[in-house]
Amino acid sequence: MREVCAVILAAGEGTRLRPLTDLVPKALCPVGNIPLLDLALMRTNRLGLTGPAQVAVNACHLADQIVSHVDGRAHVSVEEPPPLGTAGGVARLRDWIDGRGVLVGNADAYLIGSPPDALLAGWDGENVRLLGVPTSPTDPFRFGAHRFAGYSLLPWSVVKDLPTGRAELVHLAWRPAEAAGRLTVVPHPGTYVDTGTPADYLAANLRATMGGNLIGPGASVTGRLDRAVVGAGAEVRGRVTRGVVWPGGFVGADEHLVDAIRVGADLTVPAGR
Repeated sequence: MREVCAVILAAGEGTRLRPLTDLVPKALCPVGNIPLLDLALMRTNRLGLTGPAQVAVNACHLADQIVSHVDGRAHVSVEEPPPLGTAGGVARLRDWIDGRGVLVGNADAYLIGSPPDALLAGWDGENVRLLGVPTSPTDPFRFGAHRFAGYSLLPWSVVKDLPTGRAELVHLAWRPAEAAGRLTVVPHPGTYVDTGTPADYLAANLRATMGGNLIGPGASVTGRLDRAVVGAGAEVRGRVTRGVVWPGGFVGADEHLVDAIRVGADLTVPAGR
């Protein structure tokens, strides 16, 4: 297999996930009490890609938080606002990629099942590969019978020609490769959730509970939980049903948090909005 590096895309503003992303970048929103970016870095680590020579993360929205959180575990590319998009973010890292193939992952992709190692197996270094999950024939974002599931594998021949301005991989890499017969979709055998909306973000957290509850270190729970994720240092005196309480959050004794995300003591984001 050709030499490969990894790029985790974490620059987006996460507008659909506001007001949560007014506080932290989407990549640092916790799922199952683990920030999404850490889950992505764990996947690349399992593939043998570790450290700033092999893994890069791009940042833009609230970039200082990303830089601090990465803390030397990866090379960080900081973009001036607005974010450059998926293609622009990769292109800005062209000198760092330096002739290698690149596994590109969306930090907000929540995957259950095998890491995207199937994308790498037997790769010829020339074709574009996408991780995919089944979708309907009417889905406008489908590739064959599948929808993109958060990860793609790009050869250097594609990366070297990407423009450095704002642009997306779907237009400049995936669709052109599809038209040229150089795109392979590799089915993901597990679950994929794009955590871009409050409903999907909550759904990913509920998947992480596996039907039970997750309680972070230092959390105090004197109330009742039913399929809940309670972050580190949070306090739950009331009830939480299918909900997420962020680290340091608070649910009072007279409260019943249902299908929602709680931040601090006062911010509640309903999943259905």
